[in-house]
Amino acid sequence: MLDIKWIRENPQALAKALEKRGWEASAASVEVDKVIARDDARRAHLTELQEKQERRNAASKEIGNAMRAGESVKAETLKAEIADIKSFIQAGEARERELDKELEATLAVLPNLPLDDVPVGRDESDNVEVRRVGRRNEWNWAKEHYEIGEALGQMDFERAAKLSGSRFTVLSGQIARLERALGQFMLDLHTTEHGYTEVQPPLLVRDDAMFGTGQLPKFEEDLFQTREGFWLIPTAEVSLTNLVREEIVAHDTLPRRYTALTPCFRSEAGSAGRDTRGMLRQHQFYKVELVSITDAASSIDEHERMTACAEEVLKRLELPFRTVVLCTGDMGFGARKTYDIEVWLPGQRAYREISSCSVCGDFQARRMNARYRPTEGKGVEFVHTLNGSGVAVGRALIAVIENYQNQDGSVTIPQALRPYMGGLETIGAA
Repeated sequence: MLDIKWIRENPQALAKALEKRGWEASAASVEVDKVIARDDARRAHLTELQEKQERRNAASKEIGNAMRAGESVKAETLKAEIADIKSFIQAGEARERELDKELEATLAVLPNLPLDDVPVGRDESDNVEVRRVGRRNEWNWAKEHYEIGEALGQMDFERAAKLSGSRFTVLSGQIARLERALGQFMLDLHTTEHGYTEVQPPLLVRDDAMFGTGQLPKFEEDLFQTREGFWLIPTAEVSLTNLVREEIVAHDTLPRRYTALTPCFRSEAGSAGRDTRGMLRQHQFYKVELVSITDAASSIDEHERMTACAEEVLKRLELPFRTVVLCTGDMGFGARKTYDIEVWLPGQRAYREISSCSVCGDFQARRMNARYRPTEGKGVEFVHTLNGSGVAVGRALIAVIENYQNQDGSVTIPQALRPYMGGLETIGAA
């Protein structure tokens, strides 16, 4: 959430930032005016409430003076005035809550401000490649992961559809073990070498947690909700980032780095018709998430560090990839800057996203009321938050199957995963 004080002082800067994110200039101007108007209404109401409270206090003193002076009529008049003020204040406090909600609702749908070095663009075609690592496998005989998995008898989409419908998969045998191995390998790398603390967080969360990281209210249609009102997490970012919600943490405990391997659940409402075959876009998938909580001065450097940690997963697996910085029009709602890591898939002959690492500044912290007390100076400041995939396990499985496929239909196990596969070197037909 953006700082209303900053908005009031920089309305034109906000309008320009919204335009960079793809808003029409007129719509951006109207939205900024609406935010300020709602804050004006709230401020005017609070001023009136304060004036009424001050008048009530003054009238109470005047009653005492009137009683001592024997001016009973004046005292009764003052009492009636105080009664009216009390009624106004009671109604006014309810109105204050309404105005607070209206302002919050307006602020809640405003996206974060892109950093100055983020390229301005409309969509993914305007993203900028930062680096490319590894040699692409461009075999003319390469198959896609689902062709390989089905031929091996260990990837079943038809049975999954009988159980749950489209965008689900049943894995079995050594491919199921390979997916498990990938998750364990990533967790071990991030906890033993990259300094992240492993967490087993809840998969069901309340509204406040989803609001804190920006999934609500904007992306409600992409989420799954239980009958009891809990939300299934679309990413462990939600649970991990909210570990510091409504807290004031000690400065010397920052940065805090968390990682988790969890199932994730997304309805993919906004992706109808895209990647309907195979495992690329599923309603349920596993992902290793990375979350950092830092102070304001450290977040940009932490972003580079987090991205390097995610890239290291692919380097250890010897998978070719490229890293791009997202343009303003393709960047996520809560991000100030995002790097996407795209792994090469020989079957598709294309790079596809496998990790997205974002720095959010204090945007999520304001929604969560997560702060820290600086070691120097007085008061408290909002923490900065970062999140990234370290990496998506299902997509890593796809990448391994396609990049390590052999012409006979078997799949070679990457060296880094063999200790997790009991020494197995190749997956053949079941």
